[in-house]
Amino acid sequence: MNLIRRLRRCSGLTQARLAELGGTSQPTIAAYEAGRKSPTLRTLDRLTRAVGLTLAVDFVPPLTREDRRSLALHEAVATRLAEAPDTVRWRARRNLALLHDKHPHASRLWREWKVLLDLSTPDLIDVLRDARPHARELRHVSPFAGVLHAAERAEVYRRFREAEAQS
Repeated sequence: MNLIRRLRRCSGLTQARLAELGGTSQPTIAAYEAGRKSPTLRTLDRLTRAVGLTLAVDFVPPLTREDRRSLALHEAVATRLAEAPDTVRWRARRNLALLHDKHPHASRLWREWKVLLDLSTPDLIDVLRDARPHARELRHVSPFAGVLHAAERAEVYRRFREAEAQS
């Protein structure tokens, strides 16, 4: 999840306008959004206040191994979504229709996914990469089955195991 991009989009501003309001430069905002720089908490607060919002910090439980593995898998789905958004969305919507009938206990989450699938591609990708608790819950009922082939999933899991072993 990219906080600066989220802030800018929810404010409806360009990078240049956010930079102007927040007392920084457009290249700095671009670097934050691209992940080349990380804003400090003070910078986040300044930018948030500049657009008339309030920054809220939350403390959440650490990611479990299952959460980290799901994030790794959904990172691969996010890459595919960026490459072929119409195809990925079509498959996810088809899966939603099937899953909604088979698992009515998760209907609240299915309805939420239906709305999320209408987001812009970058915003949907941010949801897939989000490590907060609600996004973790959403990934437990992910509609993206079949987006990755078995070999691609196996490769994600192999890289995940290697990364876990190194840490």
